[in-house]
Amino acid sequence: MSIVWAVNARTFFTELKRRRVYSVAVAYVVVAWLLIQVATQVFPFFNIPNWIVRLVVLLTIVGFPIAVVCAWAFEMTPEGIKLEGDVDRRITRKTGRKLTALIVILAAIAAGVTVFRFLHSQQGIEAAKQPPLAVAIESKSIAVLPFENLSEQKANAYFADGMQDEILINLARIADLKVISRTSVMQYKADAQRNLREIGQQLGVAFLLEGRVQRAANRVRVNAQLIDSRNGANVWAQTYDRDLADVFAIQSEIAKAIAEQLQAKLSPNEKKAIEQPPTTDLAAFDLYSRAKSLLLKAAFSATYDPDVRKAIELLDEAVKRDPSFFDAYCQLAYAHEYLYGQTGSDHTPTRLALAEAAVQAATRLRPDAAETHLARAQYLYYGLRDYAGALAQLEIARRALPNDPRLFELTGYILRRRGQQEEGLQNLQRAVELDPRNFDILQQIALSYQFVGRYADSIAAMDRALAIVPDSVETQDLRGLFYFFWKADTRPPLQAIDAILAQEPSAIAVAADTWFLCALADRDPATAERALVAVGDNACWSEGVIRLSRSFGEGLLARITKDEARARTAFEAARAQQEKIVQEQPDYGPALCVLGLIDAALGRKELALNEGRRAIALTPVEKDVNNGSRVLQYFAITAAWAGEKELALQQLEAGLRAPDASQMLSYGALKLLPFWDPLRGDPRFEQIVESLAPKGNAASSKK
Repeated sequence: MSIVWAVNARTFFTELKRRRVYSVAVAYVVVAWLLIQVATQVFPFFNIPNWIVRLVVLLTIVGFPIAVVCAWAFEMTPEGIKLEGDVDRRITRKTGRKLTALIVILAAIAAGVTVFRFLHSQQGIEAAKQPPLAVAIESKSIAVLPFENLSEQKANAYFADGMQDEILINLARIADLKVISRTSVMQYKADAQRNLREIGQQLGVAFLLEGRVQRAANRVRVNAQLIDSRNGANVWAQTYDRDLADVFAIQSEIAKAIAEQLQAKLSPNEKKAIEQPPTTDLAAFDLYSRAKSLLLKAAFSATYDPDVRKAIELLDEAVKRDPSFFDAYCQLAYAHEYLYGQTGSDHTPTRLALAEAAVQAATRLRPDAAETHLARAQYLYYGLRDYAGALAQLEIARRALPNDPRLFELTGYILRRRGQQEEGLQNLQRAVELDPRNFDILQQIALSYQFVGRYADSIAAMDRALAIVPDSVETQDLRGLFYFFWKADTRPPLQAIDAILAQEPSAIAVAADTWFLCALADRDPATAERALVAVGDNACWSEGVIRLSRSFGEGLLARITKDEARARTAFEAARAQQEKIVQEQPDYGPALCVLGLIDAALGRKELALNEGRRAIALTPVEKDVNNGSRVLQYFAITAAWAGEKELALQQLEAGLRAPDASQMLSYGALKLLPFWDPLRGDPRFEQIVESLAPKGNAASSKK
């Protein structure tokens, strides 16, 4: 039996060979492979859909058994294709040789393609192994790192900071140099181990200036050295051991020496500005240095309000000691404007008058100085919302402050408020070039993306900020919050909250408002109570100039737990606080908007609606895109709480058409937060919520 099977097998394989099934199979495989290569490599170039590529691959696989069967049953002859039994075998030898030649040619082509692709892939692998090319670094670029304080009194650390800052400012006046802003170098503390080559790469500069300051009695010693960050070479070093009264002369001498070492052209005006001391009173300089450090750290800080107020106290002392302290007046004007217009925490005529007085003092001292024009621009923007005037002043200041990122930063904010979001972003990105590790500006870029609903880009900007300051609680908090607004998912922000509570519980105040908001979204009263305790005296929620007090949060929590008595008591307390704010600043729309929201919660319907409408009239979108949009959008909540569903829906639709997207009108907020509970179940409202759901989502899926 086995012998018969062996004979039949030999006969079968002999017949396969005679009928050239092997040859056809080999030829088919080679041709199919070439066809698949063409489909996968060439089709995408012509934007041919991927499903066609997959169809080609599938058809070549299905066609293989068909080709083998046809090779068994048919034969190719000069007269055409015939059934195998009707073929003269003498003719097939010629066609067989042709088929063999064709197979050899196709195999050679396939081998060539294979070798080419292999070599190309190896080149890609080798290229991937190579370290990324360094970004082109300008030869005349420098960063001034924080100076080390060698004095016995640690209070002199501010003196060392002031030394570093003044040298940096002097260098930044030189148009022929690229100088990195102080904000980006603050993290490279002098008492930490510093990898200079790595720092140079991170900041994108060729040179780094290091320094040590020792102050004792009436003497000061300053050691300064210039390092080439590309190779670690010490380019220049100098020690200054002088009377304390000569400290400002030392600063200007160092700046001029650095300019000479970098072969930077120094104009007469630049030389004059560098040689001009900021003050002759060292005590006033210490006060100024402390205040400036507070202001630099104020943004995105939970303690920004008290920090700014403390800075104002220090600056007031400084100008009292030295009434001609020009730089102190410029900083003082900015601090007052910050409270008045940037945060709105003190939007009173008194605060605005203080800012104006500081600007006028600076103008009297140096009317044509670039810093004066910058101070005027800040006053016109934050104080008067005169965007055209502010931009004109910035253009003048730009000529003498080529390395000051504040010019581009402020331009970005102005354009953003005018609704020119893309142009605003471009200016903020230019500011980051001069201040590459300023995570405040990066967070503002993230907010700019959020304003136009581009949450994925917002999160990418936050990731860049976290790469700079990984332990920034504020950035981690805001990043998680963006996920909530984008996808109605409380898990990312709560994961950040859990990490803060586990690693640094004392820092939870920074993220307590987010914690509270997520607890409300999850309808978790116990967690919301814990979050309110962590909020302390801060706002339970704020979005730009819209600030809701802790008492407001307590009332909101009581409403979702159906505790009407507690809710009324809390909202009455919130109203007393807010009414005082409105009395102090009666023409400030955002404050009136919040008062209307509270009155709606207390059932004072007509009063609430009138307050909301007046707030909109006081803050037109045409004049201020950011604040105008907020007031318009939060009025929709007021109308909903007042029982005016139709008006609320109209305002909601108008708010969604506004040029600036509010977080309270995001998909996550509309879907989960109790602010919108009065509208739930209404078909129009549910349709609006569904329209905002991100694609692929399971549901449908300041400055």
